[in-house]
Amino acid sequence: MQTLPIALSSILELKIDLTDEQFWHLCQNNRDYKFERTASGEVLIMPPTGSETGRRNVKITTQLDIWNSQSNLGEVFDSSTGFQLPNGANRSPDASWLSRARWDNLSSEEKEGFAPICPDFVIELRSRTDSLNSLQEKMQEYIQNGAKLGWLIDRKNRQIEIYRPSQDVEILENPTTISGENILSGFVLDLTYIW
Repeated sequence: MQTLPIALSSILELKIDLTDEQFWHLCQNNRDYKFERTASGEVLIMPPTGSETGRRNVKITTQLDIWNSQSNLGEVFDSSTGFQLPNGANRSPDASWLSRARWDNLSSEEKEGFAPICPDFVIELRSRTDSLNSLQEKMQEYIQNGAKLGWLIDRKNRQIEIYRPSQDVEILENPTTISGENILSGFVLDLTYIW
């Protein structure tokens, strides 16, 4: 695989057939880009996030990791982590968490690549250029593939959409905190750093 000679300012969608191994090598040979692949095989190439989104995203991941370090209930992953979902899609949530039992069930080889599992908890942080509809579809995909809780944080509208299996999406208007419920027992995200 060659590296990509293009400069991206928005998401590029390519319809190309790649095996899992070819997709892995494409990602490894082009680390300046963030790749995802839909269940139908379209490769999505995203440019790096802007500084403001990156700054806020690290605040989310840090809070999640501090809680997890204290509870030791699982593993936290940042936005550069790819997962292969049960439907075949390769996705990289902005922040995610996987329970200890599910993580320990994976082989060492599975942990080194795009783990073939959907995280228990996912967060997507909407940046200024993100399409709300595409993020909502991605959140539904996580839930349909095994996520137990998901938050779509929409800074533009100061809303959080909460996704849970077999439930309607709940929308919170301008909350200052949000709880991890019984999925991340005791975790509360302070949103003052995010808004």
